[in-house]
Amino acid sequence: QVQLVESGGGLVQAGGSLRLSCAASGRTFSGAVMAWFRQAPGKEREFAATISRRGLNTYYADSVKGRFTISRDNAKNTVDLQMTSLKPEDTAVYYCAAADMTVLRTSQSDYHYWGQGTQVTVSS
Repeated sequence: QVQLVESGGGLVQAGGSLRLSCAASGRTFSGAVMAWFRQAPGKEREFAATISRRGLNTYYADSVKGRFTISRDNAKNTVDLQMTSLKPEDTAVYYCAAADMTVLRTSQSDYHYWGQGTQVTVSS
């Protein structure tokens, strides 16, 4: 089992930045592919970014590419999402997810463990 707790959400103006963090506990964190998903009001949860087990590979949704950066620290059991140039359409609940796999995936059905989410609101 892996327990995930997100933090760092809040209210920010368009064009601003925010850093989300996900703290993991439980079984070996370094063995899990990690990802961030988000769910906007009235919409399906969607993939945002993912990072490989050692942090060497990342992949982003087109909607966040160039603005968001995912990173991890296996010594601290954390995975972060640095968000810059935020837009009102980035408003969503952001979820941290983990999966016992060796390849990067973008489907939420591939992820076994989820945090409770943290709200990000971007005002125009």
